[in-house]
Amino acid sequence: MSISHFINEFNKGLQSPVFLLYAEDPFLLKEAYFMVSASVPESGREFCFDAFDLKDSDEPLTFEQMLDILNTMPFGAGRRTVIIENIQEALKKDLPALDRYVSSPSDCSLFIMLHKGEPKAHFRDMLKKIKSVSLDIRPQDFPVWVKEKAKKKGFTISDSAIDYLIGVIGPDAGLISSELEKFSLLGKERIETKDIAGLIRGNSDYDAFDLVNALKARDAGKVLKIAKIIQEFQESYSLLGVINWHYTRMYQKERGRADYYTKVFELLNEADYRIKSSGGAFPMEYLLIRLLQL
Repeated sequence: MSISHFINEFNKGLQSPVFLLYAEDPFLLKEAYFMVSASVPESGREFCFDAFDLKDSDEPLTFEQMLDILNTMPFGAGRRTVIIENIQEALKKDLPALDRYVSSPSDCSLFIMLHKGEPKAHFRDMLKKIKSVSLDIRPQDFPVWVKEKAKKKGFTISDSAIDYLIGVIGPDAGLISSELEKFSLLGKERIETKDIAGLIRGNSDYDAFDLVNALKARDAGKVLKIAKIIQEFQESYSLLGVINWHYTRMYQKERGRADYYTKVFELLNEADYRIKSSGGAFPMEYLLIRLLQL
């Protein structure tokens, strides 16, 4: 199941008693948290809503005490809602209690577990008993997600503007959401590329489109010049996401060059590891040189 499935479930009122939502991107987990918490009526939030974070060392309750809250009748109408963030931090000794609850959940409570990353093996048997949803957005789903986000902020955005936005920012949900927030301040009902180009590009004379075009032209001097300028205002990992987005789009149009793109994505995966391991500008410079050599 994908984020679109969660949105559908949310729009239907999250009717299942237990959900496990997982994602690599912490922004998407936090967004789901706010969606669920905001759905609890203000009048009942003090008595019918509880949230815990298993990474919070100051959390006063034990795991079993958190689960006990789910079996407590809610005050007034509606149901009790409990969110546990970073459920992947649950200790092995806590898993039997968790399994007992999800096997027989309260019919007057909603239990949301937020899991960073792919669920590990000890969660998989449990997943058969509950609704589990991956919130990470596939590259091909980003345009639809952007349109939905824009709609909620009170404006529409053209396909070309979406392509430009993702092409410069990359498929980063947090950064894109921040940019959409800026666009909402423009006071326009419909956003086009010309409305946002200056806002995204800022004071730079170059953006990721220029970098990818220089790579395609095999202009080494221009590639390194543009990369140096872009990295003054964009982190290497974010820029890597942008480059990956562009090459994914090119691959979709050039299926006949499968061998070439296999090598490209191998280099991108290698750069991803290097940037996460060591950081700095070198992994990105090395990636660009290797891409020029293909």
